[in-house]
Amino acid sequence: MVAAEVIPGPRIGEAWGLTLHPLQHSGPKCVQRTGMLEPRSQQLDGHVASGCLPGEQILAWAPGVRKGLEPELPGTLICTNLRVTFQPCGWQRSQETPLSSEYDFALVNIGRLEAVSGLSRVQLLRPGSPLKFIPEEILIHGRDFRLLRVAFEAGGLEPQAFQVTMAIVQARAQNSQVQQYAGIPLSKAGQSTGSRKPPVPLLETSEDWEAERKKQGARGWRVSTINESLPRYFWVPKRTLDSEVRRAFGHFHQGRGPRLSWHHPGGSDLLRCGGFYTASDPNKEDIRAVESMLQAGHSDVVLVDTVDELPSLADVQLAHLRLRALCLPDSSAAEEKWLSALEGTRWLDYVRSCLRKASDISVLVTSRVRSVVLQEHGDRDFNGLLSSLVQLLSVPEARTLLGFQSLVQREWVAAGHPFLTRLGVTGASEEAPVFLLFLDCVWQLLQQFPAEFEFSEFFLLALHDSARVPDTLTFLRDTPWERGKQGGQFNSYTQIYNPGNCQPPAGNSVNSQLSVWDWDLRYNSEQILQFHNPGYDPEHCPDSWLPRQQPSFMVPGPPSSVWLFSRGALTPLNQLCPWRDNPSLLAVSSRWLPRAAVSSESLADQEWGLPSHWGACPLPPGLLLPGYLGPQIRLWRRCYLRGRPEVQKGLSAPTISGLQDELSHLQELLRKWTPRISPEDHSKKRDPNTILSQSR
Repeated sequence: MVAAEVIPGPRIGEAWGLTLHPLQHSGPKCVQRTGMLEPRSQQLDGHVASGCLPGEQILAWAPGVRKGLEPELPGTLICTNLRVTFQPCGWQRSQETPLSSEYDFALVNIGRLEAVSGLSRVQLLRPGSPLKFIPEEILIHGRDFRLLRVAFEAGGLEPQAFQVTMAIVQARAQNSQVQQYAGIPLSKAGQSTGSRKPPVPLLETSEDWEAERKKQGARGWRVSTINESLPRYFWVPKRTLDSEVRRAFGHFHQGRGPRLSWHHPGGSDLLRCGGFYTASDPNKEDIRAVESMLQAGHSDVVLVDTVDELPSLADVQLAHLRLRALCLPDSSAAEEKWLSALEGTRWLDYVRSCLRKASDISVLVTSRVRSVVLQEHGDRDFNGLLSSLVQLLSVPEARTLLGFQSLVQREWVAAGHPFLTRLGVTGASEEAPVFLLFLDCVWQLLQQFPAEFEFSEFFLLALHDSARVPDTLTFLRDTPWERGKQGGQFNSYTQIYNPGNCQPPAGNSVNSQLSVWDWDLRYNSEQILQFHNPGYDPEHCPDSWLPRQQPSFMVPGPPSSVWLFSRGALTPLNQLCPWRDNPSLLAVSSRWLPRAAVSSESLADQEWGLPSHWGACPLPPGLLLPGYLGPQIRLWRRCYLRGRPEVQKGLSAPTISGLQDELSHLQELLRKWTPRISPEDHSKKRDPNTILSQSR
């Protein structure tokens, strides 16, 4: 059992980078009640609070040595009610980046906890389980694939090792820190909420949405607030009345009717919506409203069955669990069978499927002027993934640092992707890291087109890890309503949305909470410098790419043509809506027996090789068509193998063939970058503040 009082830890003030109040020099007191560690009522002073998050309390600590990476670092392992952190001796938490460091592990991010004694005694510690021995080492495996290995010092300090380990076990068992935690107000991070402008438009005001609409050149669209089940603001056709929007949205699952996701500079529109609510009984006016919104002023309409050929949410979750188990240092997979085991996780197969489908849709959007509608039952997962990838493939603007952050904010955060549920923070059965699957897809594009992206792999890693950090509300809520209410944005709104009860909030107040895009408060200058891709081609500036609304860029489709895109092929449909004549028309579209397209190239041939009245059109400038066959899809080693540092150093390739493969990959990247980068560019020093300001 845990002792009733935590023994004071030497050098804790130095390691934590704090000046302790005289009453606290004896260390934080803890008592054991009902099997849980609870700090005694004791307020942290201003100096201590500067190193802790609002509401954070230190539960226990113990001196130790971080192992597994070179060099080994002596320091202190600290457990609080929100996170576990290792503070090297002499290291102080920067006042410029007070909110997180590379040594922090949020409790919600801990996927596996192991205690080690001797060479063979290992205990897997689940939340609430008792510790059977005094550990000599502790291994913390993060859900983000990071590993923290700390060896405890001997010499009479064994009780502290026991206590800090049990503190972590019991703090995880409480499992309520995220639900109670409200993020970091900007005022707590030393920022003035009145003068600080968000680094990325958060799309929390009608002005933000109107500015984004104008930026995209979507002249035929307007901002609407009429539907309560969607984000507070969204885009609908300019000529559509609010009464028609209400009428149309009522016939889609959860009221998530068709609205604009992105307007292509050539004239096409990419829409997203939920599945048809086939049990409804629309009248002629309702059907006319639905068709009008799906067509969006275009004569050529393509309905895309989003989830067709993509994994289910359960498949994504299972693949991610298998991948994480395989990448553990103590994985049971033999070295010679490791690649086969990787293939058996199916994770890379799902990355390949997403890229292939996104490539096909990007061809549909760019080949001719039309309305392309992404349709998913819930409209909160793969619609966002495919819409984001299509934009990355289609226009250089989305590949800039600011453009990509704005893309994620619009298509994921503002669109209501259930981050909290999908990342498993709530413990619900619907866990499935779809957003992390998307980031892997983006990393694949970055590897295949290294000169096309302004941001680097390190930026993707920072975004990947931020998904499980409880210092912002960006990824800690399932809907914009919950995020806005928790952050104090909607002061007059008291009821979180549910399908049966929702009232829209009043006012246009701005969220004063820290967002994930406030990188300068969470990363230091050297880390922010690494966000910029040194191989980025500045000639890919969006201003020099393509004039907005260039009339000769794309070819209009034939009058009143309606298509279903499913299983890699276009199938002609007699109607847009499923309620006329045959309610199951979309479900039985395979009876048309279309000619399957096995790759994005073959679909492109289909599109540009259709009847003569469609016209001919060359491959649009700026369009990327990635490869996704065999070795073209790689394992994101810097992310998934972080718990195995020997792999990061290239020591996992003991054979000549393995080293040759690694060398050929580096040479391939060098050949792609060499024409883009001059020696003078390498010698130029970049200012991280300039990088962030230029991308805003």
